[in-house]
Amino acid sequence: YRNLGRVEEAISYHEQALAISREIRDRRVEGNHLGNLGLAYGDLERVEEAISYHEQALAISREIKDRRGEGIHLGNLGNAYRNLGRVEEAISYHEQALTISREIGDRLGEGTALGNLGESYIALGKMEEALNYIQQSLMIAREIGHKTGIGHQFDNFGCAYEKLKNLPKALAYWRWAVVIFTEIKSPYVKKSQGHLDELRAKEGEEAFDRWWAESEAEYQAIGKV
Repeated sequence: YRNLGRVEEAISYHEQALAISREIRDRRVEGNHLGNLGLAYGDLERVEEAISYHEQALAISREIKDRRGEGIHLGNLGNAYRNLGRVEEAISYHEQALTISREIGDRLGEGTALGNLGESYIALGKMEEALNYIQQSLMIAREIGHKTGIGHQFDNFGCAYEKLKNLPKALAYWRWAVVIFTEIKSPYVKKSQGHLDELRAKEGEEAFDRWWAESEAEYQAIGKV
C-alpha cells in the first residue's frame, strides 16, 4: 500500500503487525515493522515521528545483534536527518551503515550506503565527493545486478550534474533512470520523471528541448556501459 501511495492504509497494517510481533515477542519482526512505520511516516513528511520509529528499530537490532538490520536502520535515520536539513548528522549515520555493510560483506547494503552518502554530499554542494560516492554505488549495483540501485544512482547523477549546471548530462541520466524504473515497474519512476518535468516547467520548452537534443550523445554513451 505504501508503494501505491496509500500511506495511511500502510501505517494501519504496519501497526497491526507491530502489535502482533510484540504479543508473540518476536523482536526481529518487531524491529522490521518499526522501521517500516518510520519509512511510512517519512513519506508523509512527518520526519520527527519517522526518526522515533527508526531509533526504536535501531535499538532492537543492536539488542539482538542483527548487524544487517542495524545498518539498514542507520541508513534510514541518515535519510530522515537529511530530509530535516541536518546533513552532517545524516552523513555520520550513513558512514556507520557503510562500515557495518563492509564488515559483514553486505554488498547491497554497501551500495545503498554509498548512494546515500552521494545524496548527502549533493545536499552540501560538495560535488566531487558526491560523484565519487555515486560512482562507487553504481559499480556495486551493476556488479550484483540490482536494477533499482542502478536507477537510483542514475537519478543521483542527474541531480549532481544539475547542480553543476551541466543540464544535458543531467537529462541523460534522468532519462535512463526513467527507463529503468519503468522497466522494473518501480514507483521511483515518479521521482525521476518529476525532475524532468520540473526542469521543463522552470526553464521553458525551448531550452528544455535544446538540452534534450544535446543530451542524446551522452544518453547513448550511458546505455553502452
